[in-house]
Order: sequence, then structure tokens, then C-alpha cells
Amino acid sequence: MRIATGALAAAAAAEFLHLAPAAVRLPPLRRTVARRMAGHGTAPGHVALTFDDGPDPRSTPYVLDALDELGVRATFFLLGAMLERAPELGGELVRRGHEVAVHGWFHRQQWYPAPARDLRELRRTEEAVTGLCGARPLWYRPPYGVLTAGPALAARRLGLRSVLWTAWGRDWTADATGASVYATARPGLAGGATLLLHDSDCTSAPDSWRATLAALPLIAAHCRARHLTLGPLRDHGVPGRTDRR
Repeated sequence: MRIATGALAAAAAAEFLHLAPAAVRLPPLRRTVARRMAGHGTAPGHVALTFDDGPDPRSTPYVLDALDELGVRATFFLLGAMLERAPELGGELVRRGHEVAVHGWFHRQQWYPAPARDLRELRRTEEAVTGLCGARPLWYRPPYGVLTAGPALAARRLGLRSVLWTAWGRDWTADATGASVYATARPGLAGGATLLLHDSDCTSAPDSWRATLAALPLIAAHCRARHLTLGPLRDHGVPGRTDRR
């Protein structure tokens, strides 16, 4: 019985340690413990524009055209499985001046400890992004914003800086519209903010990316009116790769 109890306690402790980093999602801890991880930048008047879940041939080209029209560049957190299906879009992102980053191979939560798997999948994604896009990524963002110990340690080992966000548009919902995405994002649009949007609906409501597309001119106009610069994380004043290998 003592052995069984000890084993259960050890397992519980291991699981707690694995899940503990997920607490960075909580606003009080973001402000105090994980300010940089949450995406707070130090470049004056800069708002980092980021997109998750692509590249998607059904939607990403429209987002790229809209950003070209607005004269805005962004950081795209790519899923390896999506990039593998549309490798030409990876190169297109870089050719158009955007920054590419790592979102994992699959869009799934890593609730239980599996260090070897986490490192293998993150390395596979990093290599795909580097090889297919032609640029080494600086950043890692975990799916759903839940950064547990396995992916966090894997990202650190690969030299990737984990970064979440400070504002979002809730553009993944079925009832999202351009106006609703802008209204949700607007209170958080200030210097140093990192905005989360999506250029794909692969994990969202069907066609929800159209709401994102409609919101982009509104977001850009809001920032211009307040003398804020929309741009990628590389210009946000947040340290990037740690070059640990």
C-alpha cells in the first residue's frame, strides 16, 4: 500500500509540474511572472500582429493581400501539418515580408508529460518552417495558449522563445463578424500589445477567417489614428531565439 501510495503521489507531482506552466494564461501571473511570455513588447508605440493556425490555401492568400493593401507585416504561427500541405505558402509569407514562427505540428493540447514526443514534434515543425519557408523561426506559441512543461522545455532546447498574447479578437467563433472582432480587440490595442488573430479556420468555426479579414482594416485604422505601428514580433522589443541546442 505504501508503495502504491508513493507511486500515486509521485505521478501526481509529475503531472502538477507538467501543468503548472499553463498558469501563464492567468492575467495576474502574466503581469507579474510572465510579462514577456504574454507578448508585452518594449518598442514604443508598437502593436505586434500575429496569426495562428495557417498556412491555409483557402484563406491565407486573402489575408496576405489585405495586409499588402494596408502596408502591414505580421508574424504567422504555423502548424507543421498545414505547412506540409501548402509548402508554397510558407515561402510566400517570407517573400512578402512577414515573419514565420512555430505553433506545433498538430493543434492539440499537451496535457500529459511526454518530453520525447514534445521535442520530436517541435523540432519537426521548426525544421519544416526553416526548410519550406526559408527562414529560421524565433518564436513558439502553444496551441490554445496552454504552455505546459514538455513543450516549454522543448522550445527552450530548440532556442525558441515562447510567446502568447495580450489581446485577441475571438475571431474563431461562428458568430464572429469584422465589427465584433474589432470591438473585442480594441480595448487591448495599445503600445506593447500582442494581438492574436487567425488566418485559417482549420480549428475554428467554418469561414470564421472572413471575420478576421473584415476586421483588419478597422484594426489598422484604429492603430493609425492613435499613432501605433502594427508589425511583427521581431520589431516588438521582445528577445527572440536563445540559441540553445
